[in-house]
Amino acid sequence: MRLNGSFRLHALTLALVASIPAAHAADAPDYYGTLEPFAKEAVYFVVTDRFVNGDPSNDQREQGGPNPATRTFDRPTPGSDAGDNIGYLGGDFKGIVDHLDYIRGMGFSALWITPIVDNPDEAFTGGKPAQKGGFLTDGGKTGYHGYWGVNFYRLDEHLPSKGLDFKGLADAVHGQDMKLVLDIVGNHGSPAYSMPKPQPKFGQVFDRDGKLVADHQNLPPEKLDPKNNPLHRFYNTSGGLAELSDFNENNPDVMDYLAGAYAQWIGQGADAFRIDTIGWLPHPFWHEFVARMRREKPGMFMFGEAFEYDANKIAEHTWAKNANVSVLDFPLKQGLEKAFGHERAGFEVLTDRLFLDGGPYANPYELATFYDNHDMARLDASDEGFIDAHNWLFTARGIPVVYYGSEIGFMRGKPEHDGNRNYFGAERIASAPSHAIYRNLSRIAHVRAASPALQQGLQLNVELKGDRAAFYRVTQHEGVSQIALVLLNKGDAPAKFDVKQWMQPGTWRAAIAGGETKVRGSLKASIPAHGVEVFLLDAPVTQPQLRAELDRLMSVKRPE
Repeated sequence: MRLNGSFRLHALTLALVASIPAAHAADAPDYYGTLEPFAKEAVYFVVTDRFVNGDPSNDQREQGGPNPATRTFDRPTPGSDAGDNIGYLGGDFKGIVDHLDYIRGMGFSALWITPIVDNPDEAFTGGKPAQKGGFLTDGGKTGYHGYWGVNFYRLDEHLPSKGLDFKGLADAVHGQDMKLVLDIVGNHGSPAYSMPKPQPKFGQVFDRDGKLVADHQNLPPEKLDPKNNPLHRFYNTSGGLAELSDFNENNPDVMDYLAGAYAQWIGQGADAFRIDTIGWLPHPFWHEFVARMRREKPGMFMFGEAFEYDANKIAEHTWAKNANVSVLDFPLKQGLEKAFGHERAGFEVLTDRLFLDGGPYANPYELATFYDNHDMARLDASDEGFIDAHNWLFTARGIPVVYYGSEIGFMRGKPEHDGNRNYFGAERIASAPSHAIYRNLSRIAHVRAASPALQQGLQLNVELKGDRAAFYRVTQHEGVSQIALVLLNKGDAPAKFDVKQWMQPGTWRAAIAGGETKVRGSLKASIPAHGVEVFLLDAPVTQPQLRAELDRLMSVKRPE
């Protein structure tokens, strides 16, 4: 089903159906998990170069010259028999624009793309060779992924087409009533040293006018001389990730440069940021950077990547005194892999990772939830495992993020350098709607898109055990009230539910199966194997025990 702006109108209509009569609105207490507008979104993440080659004329197939060590297009990864490639493969803005209806039609309302800034024009000849099984190995790799910025003001030449620059992409995304999430890097630039001889752009930074403002000069960090060489002052002398140039967060020029560059992209249509490697820079740096960005775009939503499974560590970035942003929910990701991968652990493995009753996050309802991405092995699961994962992701707390191709189980279980970032292509997109994972994902994504409770409501667990999950999502704010009861079954046989706890009498409607159920004391339902149902009650909360539990959740103290 192709969706456009009318889809949000439909969702708004459903929300208005749930309105509390005006006479009673003033008496109704507020219940919500978050009021963050971006929490309404569902995010589809693409590595732009690997999505679709919509314009072969910008492939730059001769870039890097005839030398096999430096050419940039189509560089098969040594040791991989899964089609992995560390060169450019042609994905571009045109490929995205041509398939926005596919992404929107699946039920996604936001698109996250990898960095767009200019990267070096050769393959990196230093470092340890990138090969199957390698981690933080960049030898022989190109900047197809976008994370090796050399000019943060300039669009990389592999991405635009005639008449289609970044603003054009943003306009097209907005034309589908979607948000555009731009991946940004503040920690580092390109690989900077260990090359047999210096290579153009590597370890260098250029300003908006193309002037060289920093140069590592192929020197290891400890050999840099920032006191005497102005071109070294952008960088730390203690090193960082692999051979990447490590930006000096204590140099005000670094902050001014990055803030100026990213303000430019906000001005051209970026709606939100995903912040790469947020944990590698100190809190004061990000606090200042985020404040500057929100002066450009008040209330701008951002979420950071701190590749860490300890919630207490990554949560610090969400506090107002620090970065004051959301983060990718790595601790929950670890649980999702256990629950929906081949281990098939019970739903109880997720309970303590939700932090519904307190915990370290400023607000867990604003976390970006996911089960895999481009920096780790893709989820290794059966089709049913993916279906179960999506049924959870689009009904439980958090903002769902799905990595391109997951709608068909693309390259499942494959890590970086062995298929994780393989080229997807138009042919797979054309056939995807017939896949069981796609069909089920699209169904539950559309349910979430039409339900204010699933988007922003409090979560109150009834049961998370074995293959069964039952929980409420409740929102009641500014005249909109909705109670959702989510029933999940990840087992291989149908499961019967009889929910009495906190059950409010009324006429509940089944969002998936359709029809209405008049409930007095309990709600009974049979959920098919690997199935889900979301029962909705569009009414203010009146059940005393339910109100008491929601009052308790609203009073939970969170870090500030």
